[in-house]
Amino acid sequence: MERSTRVSVFESDKPSEIQLIKSKLEDAQITNSVENNYLTFTTTPTATSLKVMVDLEDEKKAFEIIDAYLQQNENQ
Repeated sequence: MERSTRVSVFESDKPSEIQLIKSKLEDAQITNSVENNYLTFTTTPTATSLKVMVDLEDEKKAFEIIDAYLQQNENQ
């Protein structure tokens, strides 16, 4: 069984933003998953950070899609 390396390409504490990034990556046929991590001790104990994870070989393409999304939202 081949195990691929997964890398984080986007982090947010907003589930709606995570879902939007997930769907943009899926539209580009990039397999992704979400990991849920507690934030560091400097934040409230209940705060969680969501990470979108992709295969290492899809990292560059995923970053291009995410960058385009962030630039588009910045200009609005």
